[in-house]
Amino acid sequence: MKKIEGIIRPHLLDAVKTALQEAGVEGMTVIEVKGFGRQKGQTETYRGTEYKVEFLPKLKVEVAVSEELAEGVIAAFLRSAKTGKFGDGKVFVSSLDDVVRIRTEEHGESAI
Repeated sequence: MKKIEGIIRPHLLDAVKTALQEAGVEGMTVIEVKGFGRQKGQTETYRGTEYKVEFLPKLKVEVAVSEELAEGVIAAFLRSAKTGKFGDGKVFVSSLDDVVRIRTEEHGESAI
């Protein structure tokens, strides 16, 4: 099993959600986050005054999937969240030792 986390631009959530569902994802967690990468934030102008916004708003989308779905899910993130500009985000993939569904106490892939 794999846990796949994607940091994406907020306005692309609907496209990412649709792409993930088409890739076979049945559930996901979305968290509002702030951060910066290589672009180091951006400069904005408000009422004629420039100021630097260091932490940009992003969304973190987390999914847990079987090994078989992992590559398709990664491809779905890349296809739906890519604009080709700085700040598109990242996809992190990690292994899951176990997953437990609280309601039924199922373990492993059946709990996903």
